[in-house]
Amino acid sequence: MTTAATADTDLTPADPPAGTGSSPGVRDVPEIVRRRLSTLDQRFNPYSWLITLIIVVVAGILRFAGLDKPKGYIFDEVYYPTDAWDMLQHGFEWDEKVNGAAYVVHPPLGKWLIALGETVYGNTELGWRFSTAVAGTLMVLILIRIAFRLFHSIVLAGIAGLLMTLDGFQLVLSRTSLLDIFIGLFILMTFGALVLDRDHYRRRWLRALERGYDPEKTPTVPLIVPWWLLVAGITFGMACSVKWSAVFFAPFFAALVIVWRVQARRSAGVRGPVLAGILGDLGWLLLCFGLAIGVYLASWTGWFVTDNGYFRHYRADNGWSEPPVVGALLNLAHYHSEAFNFHTGLTEKHTYQSWPWQWLLLGRPVAFYWSTAGNCGAPSCAAEILLLGTPVLWWSFLPALGALAWFGIARRDWRAYAIMTGAVAGLLPWFYFAVKDGRTMFAFYVMPALPFLILAVVYVLGAIMTPPGGMATGASRSDRQLIGAVAVSTYVVLVALCFAYFYPVFVGTLLPYDDWSVRMWLGGRWI
Repeated sequence: MTTAATADTDLTPADPPAGTGSSPGVRDVPEIVRRRLSTLDQRFNPYSWLITLIIVVVAGILRFAGLDKPKGYIFDEVYYPTDAWDMLQHGFEWDEKVNGAAYVVHPPLGKWLIALGETVYGNTELGWRFSTAVAGTLMVLILIRIAFRLFHSIVLAGIAGLLMTLDGFQLVLSRTSLLDIFIGLFILMTFGALVLDRDHYRRRWLRALERGYDPEKTPTVPLIVPWWLLVAGITFGMACSVKWSAVFFAPFFAALVIVWRVQARRSAGVRGPVLAGILGDLGWLLLCFGLAIGVYLASWTGWFVTDNGYFRHYRADNGWSEPPVVGALLNLAHYHSEAFNFHTGLTEKHTYQSWPWQWLLLGRPVAFYWSTAGNCGAPSCAAEILLLGTPVLWWSFLPALGALAWFGIARRDWRAYAIMTGAVAGLLPWFYFAVKDGRTMFAFYVMPALPFLILAVVYVLGAIMTPPGGMATGASRSDRQLIGAVAVSTYVVLVALCFAYFYPVFVGTLLPYDDWSVRMWLGGRWI
């Protein structure tokens, strides 16, 4: 079983791709080059899909069971479900107070997705929470498949899926009609598409070598159409169409693509692998971002095709020319300028605001719902939905990131720095804005980084199960694996027990007040 413990980017073992060897028309490629360009065996693995199905079913049950409770809007559901319902009626957000277009500061796609559930189940709790539950369940599915692609291990892929399934933070956002679960889903899909693009690019290089391409004699690199990179552009555009903060990932993901392509060309024996093909890399990335922009603009279709959207005719209303198409785009640009000013100037204090350095420590979770009504068999009762990560899992994120950084440097493992790139992209920009502007922030901003934090933990668990080299005690490799497997199993069980303990405050179960109180481990910081 190949796990994250495997060293060296260019020497990662994997099964040889199908269609190689002594087939007619296939040039003999040196084994070292073949190994350097190897990727995950593409044959169907039924066991990996069986594990995937089981975990996704469990995740779906947890996310859909009792989804219509509590009744009424909780936390920011006062905004997005009502916006979604209005968009179904008018094509854009509506303000009942002024009987006209509403001024909103987030793009439309997340609200259109909420509207899909409302289309089926009406303007009800199930209707406006249905799509977020679907998104949360899909995140588990996609994370398992990405983990299997990265680690070539059914065990580690299953652990990744279990950890997300049993995370209270992801569960609460999956059961609440906010936008953050959608941006988390689309960023994860983008990363998955980039991993597939990396594999596709390396396989195409190997095929080119097999067909006679000689990097020593040919100054140009083969034309490789990066279909998965283009898919990444579409999914990234969808992420940006939910919240602008997705843009933070753009430079990090672009750098990741370039580094992976340079490494592939180096592995293929190309001289000057950085300059060779760099124009093509940049060109495809520009096309990728062009697709993202196109998707983003398409998400505003409801605003474009109506006449009464907010700022829809800003130029005409101010006596300026408003030519077709261009005028609408200029009006949208003005809308974005105003929304940007709102975001950068948002410093109003909030009871549940928090700073980025508190997020992974669970320093200030967000209370989505609170009630003392009902009978729980005790003199006083409490029901709460608290946006709280499962503590055993979340308090292992920082050590895991430290270990991940070490493995990435010591082993030159591409998986380590790929995971770290996603985690840094999801966290670091918020530190900058916290220090620069002191703007109001909330713990749910960390959602897009969550899959990468879980992958960091899984990577380290893989290293524990299969440590490289010998041990001072002289124990056999099988003994080391057994000890590692026991340690990893113990950790996963602890996460599951911790999740079960906090489950009532993830879903708003009515508890005796004392039972609720003992779960507030950090006292006032969690209240």
